[in-house]
Amino acid sequence: MNRPRAGARAADRWARCAAAVAQALPRARLHPAVLAWADAAPARRPWSVAFSGGADSLCLLLLLWAHWPERRARLRALHFNHRLRGAASRADAAFCQRVCAALGVPLRTDAWADARPGASEAAARAARQAFFARHATALWCGHQQDDIAETFFMRLARGSGAGGLAAPRPVHAMPRGRVHLRPLLTVRKSEVRAALRGAGADWREDASNAGGYYFRNRIRHRVLPAWRRAAGRDALAGAARSRELLEEDEFALEAWLAELRPWAAGGALNLRRLAGRPRGLVRRALHHWLLALPHPVSLSRQAFDTLLRDVLAGRATRQSLGHDGFAVIGPGRLRYEPAGKMRRGFHRRAN
Repeated sequence: MNRPRAGARAADRWARCAAAVAQALPRARLHPAVLAWADAAPARRPWSVAFSGGADSLCLLLLLWAHWPERRARLRALHFNHRLRGAASRADAAFCQRVCAALGVPLRTDAWADARPGASEAAARAARQAFFARHATALWCGHQQDDIAETFFMRLARGSGAGGLAAPRPVHAMPRGRVHLRPLLTVRKSEVRAALRGAGADWREDASNAGGYYFRNRIRHRVLPAWRRAAGRDALAGAARSRELLEEDEFALEAWLAELRPWAAGGALNLRRLAGRPRGLVRRALHHWLLALPHPVSLSRQAFDTLLRDVLAGRATRQSLGHDGFAVIGPGRLRYEPAGKMRRGFHRRAN
């Protein structure tokens, strides 16, 4: 086979697929918050697509290529091989390479060095996100409207608050200036697949998605169909609407907390500025304080609630935060104390 001619045919085919998908899903169908971000983004900032080879990420790559032709020179794809499905995983990577080569999009790949049979969803996701964080400042993700309902039920099961239930966000600010973008949250999975089929595009199917080993798959195949039938209405649109409202509430609470300016010198929390405020706002301030500590802290739910009660009561307390230090409540403030110090006059709590 003449490779240059075959490459030209592949390039023409995928260009036509991209144009057809863009016609089926015009820019107006994408999430308005993401469109606003894209319009304001610096022209030289690279855009990276999390590209698994599945329907959602393929649709996203084609839409970015077609709707933003002026960005093609700064567009690239990232593929992470979890190495959990043997030859199928390698075939996913090869498919991604062929598509990107045809579109002229650089592809960066990596593989999970610690992959093992029976690995948890959380471990696989952490490895994948670490790869993305190393190589992308603006990461475009293919989450669509069905993912909103799946994520909601997963987080509801673990008792998440408004911040957790507002995920996945269309524009999600990440540490160190990174951002995750999800323009397909206004589009259903069925629409994504219909657009690809209408364009004559093929994609990779992950056979493990059909099983029930992972929690998300159990939600997808067992819970959501029954929930949608029982609702008797457009339940997916309702979940998307609830997510938007929760994000608005989350933003309002964050703005209120910023106005109170409860952060004191030395990383302490000014409890006087939080006095008389709703419990939910104080809870949020305490979460921020813990996240800003010099050492990562993982409190149990019971330990966090105990610390929250002491903060609300202004009770002089010294509570362990693990091996590295303590949360110390004194007159009007909460501060961090490194391990090795001990003061009199405090009630000491274990973590």
